[in-house]
Amino acid sequence: MANSSPSLSTLSTQPTLPAVAQQAVDYWIDGWQRTILFWDVLRQRSDQYYAQKAKAVPHVLRFEHELVLDGRTLERPVNYGLVRVKPPEGVVINPKKRPFVVVDPRAGHGPGIGGFKADSELGVAMRAGHPCYFVGFSPNPMPGQTIEDILRAEAVFLEKVIELHPQADGKPCVIGNCQAGWAVMMLAATRPELFGPLIIPGSPLSYWAGVEGKNPMRYSGGVLGGSWLTALTSDLGAGRFDGAYLVENFENQNPANTLWTKNYDLWSKVDTEGPRFLEFEKWWGGHVNLNAEEMQWIVDQLFVGNRLATAEIVTSDGVRIDLRNIRSPILCFCSKGDNITPPQQALGWIVDLYQKDDDIRACAQTIVYAIHESIGHLGIFVSGGVAKKEHQEFSSNIDLIDVLPPGLYEAVMTPKTADTAHADLVSGDWIVHFEPRTLDDLRAIVQPDPENERRFAAARRVSEINLGLYRTLFQPFVQAFASTQTAEWLHKLNPSELPFELFSDRNPLMRQIAQLAEQVRQQRQPTAPDNPLLQVQAMISDGIIAALDGYRDLRDRSMEQIFLAIYSAPLLQALVGLRASDEPPRRHPGLEPEQIAFVQQRIAELKARLAEGGLREATIRGLVYIGLAGPGVDERAFEVLRQMRAEQGGLT
Repeated sequence: MANSSPSLSTLSTQPTLPAVAQQAVDYWIDGWQRTILFWDVLRQRSDQYYAQKAKAVPHVLRFEHELVLDGRTLERPVNYGLVRVKPPEGVVINPKKRPFVVVDPRAGHGPGIGGFKADSELGVAMRAGHPCYFVGFSPNPMPGQTIEDILRAEAVFLEKVIELHPQADGKPCVIGNCQAGWAVMMLAATRPELFGPLIIPGSPLSYWAGVEGKNPMRYSGGVLGGSWLTALTSDLGAGRFDGAYLVENFENQNPANTLWTKNYDLWSKVDTEGPRFLEFEKWWGGHVNLNAEEMQWIVDQLFVGNRLATAEIVTSDGVRIDLRNIRSPILCFCSKGDNITPPQQALGWIVDLYQKDDDIRACAQTIVYAIHESIGHLGIFVSGGVAKKEHQEFSSNIDLIDVLPPGLYEAVMTPKTADTAHADLVSGDWIVHFEPRTLDDLRAIVQPDPENERRFAAARRVSEINLGLYRTLFQPFVQAFASTQTAEWLHKLNPSELPFELFSDRNPLMRQIAQLAEQVRQQRQPTAPDNPLLQVQAMISDGIIAALDGYRDLRDRSMEQIFLAIYSAPLLQALVGLRASDEPPRRHPGLEPEQIAFVQQRIAELKARLAEGGLREATIRGLVYIGLAGPGVDERAFEVLRQMRAEQGGLT
């Protein structure tokens, strides 16, 4: 019979009680020291926040720059400005290359994310030799400022950039990050002559699109009853919409990161994590405001109304904003890991606007899309890896994108290896192919659903009713009660703002933390990496993250089910007028008789011109369409043409 008692050798290797006690003491000392250092980093964050807030135009641009135009001096003043970005030492700018203009989103945070790092949109564009400009903004809007005023100002900025670069090979390439994407698309639809290629990373343009069970953020407006809450928030802000609410809404999408992971990562690695944490928080904590009119327009026309993709927005001077009028190539960059702007919302506008592939070509539009497999929303703009891959390839191949024939393409990137043919023709570490795609390919991604559209159309009408009721019954009383003082107190009590006040030197308790932290740094006693209590700590952290993720999933599923239950109801749809007709709840321009007739006429015109030109034109057409029938357009072939052009002094 085997002896089940432990051997003497096994017993002799087990830790003695004093050793276990010493590990506990070491961990306890390390934990307290980390906590004091953690509080000190939060104190530094608050000091940094107030130092930034004291600046006239807080920003996080890494590069030196100079002001070119101040939007506050325009006929219709806005809090936007155009700056020229100076290249870093060792970077040579080619004055003949088209300029790049990066427009940052005004979505709660301050400007500068497009040039936050050396490896950023501005950084890679300058390394590719392009002159660069940046459109940013100050924290507070000008009185009476509207979205149309901003578009007019951005048009003036682009006119100035074009004026400064008369020898450039093409019109400016404009990058509109996130919420700036829909703004530059609107401007390009009304002033197409100002634009070269458009790049819109992480930009939502089709706000009802999404997949059930995956994209819950789109339901929040309907569950809350529409845009009346936006009006109430602006009224409580004395005519201003506090950008801290937008930041709070973003943070609510991932409660595990907001409530635990971000702070735990800092606390657990406080000896090394502080500088990175402070660098990011410098941008994340820089809240900016919007006028009530601006925010109400954004919610009513875009987030709830979803009127942009279907040409339902008309400006105050009677101009209909139709994205089919854009004449520059459009590059949509999105990610499957983005829960703020999923691919469906970034690309859905194309299937909203067009019904057939010939429609895109008839409108002479070139649309390119690129889908990242995993990066999150912020990573699209701040990730160094994304900058060195996607943004680097976009910048290096912007002239190729500009000459692609009208149609729909996907940008597919493959790594350059030792076996790559003609590797000398590839400037970076990746090879980009522009492969032809069809609208059916996009529909497989977007998954349009008429019933889903009817639900959101019902939510839009409920929003209009509730907004009207609020303005009639409650707004006069709220506006009479609200003041700049109440707005300031609400701002300070916002969960995204309150920590800056609590952990600043304005709090007498925090003044002692700096001294304690200095003593801790001089007597730092980190516990050994193999301390088993560190493993217990990690297990507890993983459990907290799992619990918060479970709460988020339950919350999102509940919100989706509430939305579907309310707005799928035939009675509600009938009450808001959606059951009076079987017609689609919103217009689809591609199905309208005028558009169908235009496409047919355009195709006939193009066919009639096939006989025009000589041998050169025939050869180029043949090469293009042979290429399109195959794997698509490769950057190496374009590089050969570019070299031939340089050697022969230009091709006509």
